[in-house]
Amino acid sequence: MKKILALALAFALALSLAACGGGASSTPAASTPAASTPAASTPAESTPAAPAAPAGNEADAIDDNMTSADGQYQVAFITDVGQLKDKSFNQGTYDGVKLYAAANGLSYKYYQPANGDQATDDDRYDAMKAAVEGGAEVVVCAGFMQEAAMRRAAAEFPDVPFVFIDGYPLSDDAGNSLANVAGISFKEEQAGYFAGYAVVKEGFTKLGFSGGGGGTNPACCRFGYGFVQGANAAAAELGVQVDMNYSWEYGASFQASPDLQTMITGWYDQGTEVVFACGGSMFASISAAASATDGYVVGVDVDQSSQAEAGVVVTSAMKGLSDAVQWAVAKVYDGTFSEIGGTGTSLGVDDNAVGLPTATWSMANYTVADYESLFAQVAGGSVKIDDNYENLEQDYSNLTLNIK
Repeated sequence: MKKILALALAFALALSLAACGGGASSTPAASTPAASTPAASTPAESTPAAPAAPAGNEADAIDDNMTSADGQYQVAFITDVGQLKDKSFNQGTYDGVKLYAAANGLSYKYYQPANGDQATDDDRYDAMKAAVEGGAEVVVCAGFMQEAAMRRAAAEFPDVPFVFIDGYPLSDDAGNSLANVAGISFKEEQAGYFAGYAVVKEGFTKLGFSGGGGGTNPACCRFGYGFVQGANAAAAELGVQVDMNYSWEYGASFQASPDLQTMITGWYDQGTEVVFACGGSMFASISAAASATDGYVVGVDVDQSSQAEAGVVVTSAMKGLSDAVQWAVAKVYDGTFSEIGGTGTSLGVDDNAVGLPTATWSMANYTVADYESLFAQVAGGSVKIDDNYENLEQDYSNLTLNIK
């Protein structure tokens, strides 16, 4: 199964979005490739198209740390817990900041709240305040844990737009909508479903899910619940039974750890074949365990195929972090931020904003045509995916869920 498919195509995310709100920026308009999105297609037409792939990740060629001549930084990024270069959520979000800024001649800077994975709301607020005082014309914040700090900062700096990735609309203490906050979320349950369905169709029947945030992160919860649903659906079609270990243990801080690696090694030793590594830097521990035991991994948020030994990552449940950031930041500079400020935008298959990287997956039995067919069924509504992860603990027709 560790055969790499030699396809000269890449998964591309094209965002075609509409929302409403209030609060526009007065900064000059600037163009960006991600700003000119195509008109929204009808659900039946939303199958993924795979144009020619660029050479590598363009954002990797852009320095993480730039020096502004005037000491001011126009586009700011506030990291979530974990490392900036986590090869996942933080990095994918910051890639969008760098790509937009570099394409439009803007200065940019990232701010990591003090105290690392023990950061408080005050630490996050201090980072946002430093960004605004450092000249930020837009502040991009990653992760739902930013909520309390962002509510405070956005109310204090009403003329500064905030882009809340994996977020939602916010109100001030008086209950008034904060028009300078754009909540951008994803339908992770769809990406998780695609991954769970794919690995079972590939032939795996002993699965694992190891999630970040301790079970309190809505995005990870949606990923996991979708993974379970997709695996069960594929197993039902094949007439097989699937077992899945499911755990939030050792993932609260989204960090790699010896304890996590030991736990996942135990899963592999006991017969687990593939584990969905759903938690930023946790991937390093899980992929290390897979490499040591001839196991396999499903990546998360971005294409993580290059972050482990060749063939270890069978696929990745992706969401369009970089493209979404570029699209949202562009609205600050073209004067249309009021379309998304004060409201929430949820991106999924209808926006080509979630999916699997068909160019780099290492599956031999599940085909691109199979995936495109499923994508079309989800987009068209004939395949329903539940997004209410409170329903996780239920009886499944062809899957036994072992919650650890």
